[in-house]
Amino acid sequence: MAILRCPRLPRSTPRNAFFLIFLALLTTVPALGLILATGTRAEAHGTPMKPGSRTFLCWQDGLTDTGEIKPVNPACKAAQQVSGTTPFYNWFSVLRSDGAGRTRGFVPDGELCSGGNPNFTGFDLPRSDWSVTHLTSGATVDFSYNAWAAHPGWFYVYITKDGFDPTKTLTWNDMEDQPFLTVDHPPLNGTPGTVEADYSWTGTLPANKSGRHIIYMVWQRSDSTETFYSCSDVVFDGGNGEVTGIHDPGNPTEPPPGTCTATRRTTNSWPGGYQSEVTVTNSGDVPMLGWMVDWTLPGGQSVASLWNGNATYSGQDMMVHNADWNGSLSPGQSTTFGYVVQGSGGDSATTLACQVG
Repeated sequence: MAILRCPRLPRSTPRNAFFLIFLALLTTVPALGLILATGTRAEAHGTPMKPGSRTFLCWQDGLTDTGEIKPVNPACKAAQQVSGTTPFYNWFSVLRSDGAGRTRGFVPDGELCSGGNPNFTGFDLPRSDWSVTHLTSGATVDFSYNAWAAHPGWFYVYITKDGFDPTKTLTWNDMEDQPFLTVDHPPLNGTPGTVEADYSWTGTLPANKSGRHIIYMVWQRSDSTETFYSCSDVVFDGGNGEVTGIHDPGNPTEPPPGTCTATRRTTNSWPGGYQSEVTVTNSGDVPMLGWMVDWTLPGGQSVASLWNGNATYSGQDMMVHNADWNGSLSPGQSTTFGYVVQGSGGDSATTLACQVG
C-alpha cells in the first residue's frame, strides 16, 4: 500500500456571500462543541480532502494515466460494481438539493455516506477496506474541503462513537449526537473548478479516541437548501494524516470532472412579461450528475414561475440547480428548464454561466 500525504494548497482572498437561511439552519443543526468563526464568507461545492472522503480517495485510487477510472482498492471496486464509474468523476457531488442542513430523520440509516443520494449508494457499503487516514486523538490538525464550485456555507464535523465497527451498516446511532467542530464560512484558497481549490481550517480532534472511526461532514449552503454529506474513514493510531489503502497513481493526467454549457431562447412574450427555455448540455468528456446555471435579470424583472429546476434568488441574481431527475447527463446529452418572467424589457442577452455539480 502506498502512503500519501495531502499537500498544503495555495491561498487566495475569500469572497463575500450572504446568510440567507441562517434562522432555518439554527433549527436544523444542534448546539456545537467547538465553533470557528472568521468574519468572512466561504464558497464551496466539493468534498473533504483532509481527511479524504470515500469519493475523493476512490477517485484518486481509480484514476489512470489515460484519464479512465479503474479502481484498485477493493472497497472502491465494490462501489463501482454498485454505482458505476460516474460517481467517481463526480466525487464532489454527494449532495441533496432539499437537504436544508438536515441529518437525523432525513438521511436514512445505512445511507449516511451517500446522503441518501441514490447515485452514490456504492459508497454506503459497510467494509473494513476503505482507504483510511491515520490520525492522533486530541491532536490539532489541518482540515481541507475541496471547493469545486462557489457557494457560501457552514461545515459541521461529526465522528462515530467509541466501539464503531466499519463492517456493520452505519446508522445515526453510531454517530456522536453533536458535531465536535463547526466552521463558519472559512476562507477560500485557490481557484474554484480545480482540485487545488479548497477551504482550509485548523481544528482539534476528539480526545480519547482509538481504532477505526468515520469523520462525517455536513456542509450546508447558506444561499439555498442544498446540503453535502461525506464519510472520511480514519484510524486513531498516532498518525499524522498519512493515507493508506490507495494505490499511488503517480502523476496521471487528471480528467476534467466535467463541463457544461447553457443556451437560452424566448418561447413566448407579451406586454409586461415573457417565457424562456434554457438548454443545458454536457459539453465535457465525462458523465456528470448535476449542473447549475446562473445569470442576472434586468432591473424591474422577477421570475413568476420556473419548472424542471430548483431556483435560488438573491436580488436580481438567479441560480438554477438541476431537478432530481435531470441532473445526470452523459457527454453530449442535454436537458431543459423553463421559466416565466414578469416585468418589461424582454429577455436580455445576459450571459448564462453553467457549472457542473
